Amino acid sequence: MPAPTSSASSVSPSALPPLLRLRDETFDPANLGAYNLYLLASPARLQVAVADVERRKFVVLEDYQLPLGGVPALATQHDFLGLRGWNAVRLAVTGRAFTLLPAPLFRAGDEAATLRLHHTPTPTEVVRHTTHPGLELVNVFAADATLAEWLTATYGATGRLLHHTSALLAGLVHQRGAASPRRLYLNPGPQELTLVVLGQHLEYCNVFPCTTAEDVVYYTILVMQELALDPDQDDVTVWGELTPDSAVFSLLRTYVRNVHFGTRPGNVQYSYRLNDVFEYRYFDLFSLHFA
Repeated sequence: MPAPTSSASSVSPSALPPLLRLRDETFDPANLGAYNLYLLASPARLQVAVADVERRKFVVLEDYQLPLGGVPALATQHDFLGLRGWNAVRLAVTGRAFTLLPAPLFRAGDEAATLRLHHTPTPTEVVRHTTHPGLELVNVFAADATLAEWLTATYGATGRLLHHTSALLAGLVHQRGAASPRRLYLNPGPQELTLVVLGQHLEYCNVFPCTTAEDVVYYTILVMQELALDPDQDDVTVWGELTPDSAVFSLLRTYVRNVHFGTRPGNVQYSYRLNDVFEYRYFDLFSLHFA
């Protein structure tokens, strides 16, 4: 579906044509201390959101194909990405190079050794970790070293690097509540599918490579079988890069009876400018507000 484009007259647009640009008229780049900046980076895309801290309201949503040189190159052509002075900056990276482990088993300094059981970091990667106090988990992950250095150089101590599964889990915990039933959650992204099973505790979280509708259905059914979920009985909630008339969703409904789209994280507001975007889109980006 073609992405709507809108920008407030008080801010100059990026030099690069966006896939999506929605900005509330109240957004004031001259007062960045009033806002949090949230970034979700995949190998070819950057999603951007800005939240007004005092009003707890999202006032900017943008989506870009990354140019050669990635996020740092895009920032040099963007009107506010390279600016300092934000209240907080959170940058999440996608990818399969992550592992979750119980917080009591984690020891600071063991990040590389822990991740090496699942992924061998390359010379161009750094290994970091973030904690999930609500789930008593630690997420150890690899990220592009150049991107991590850019984050620190641009935003200093204000910038925080994390894996996108941390944002997704934070959003799920925030939205579900304590008494929510055991459920499978799907979040398809660019060339990837994140699957989460959450009941009273986190039971499963993994990222699979996906390029076709058949891939999405295969991994969904595989995880349901492994965790004794019934495609005819159990609910499946979907966010992410889908449309109701897409081949992926149509095929998924053939094999899973109770599949439906999720909604945006609650307890925050969204500018009317975002009304043109499906509510199940950008869930992990918005969930950075709670990570």
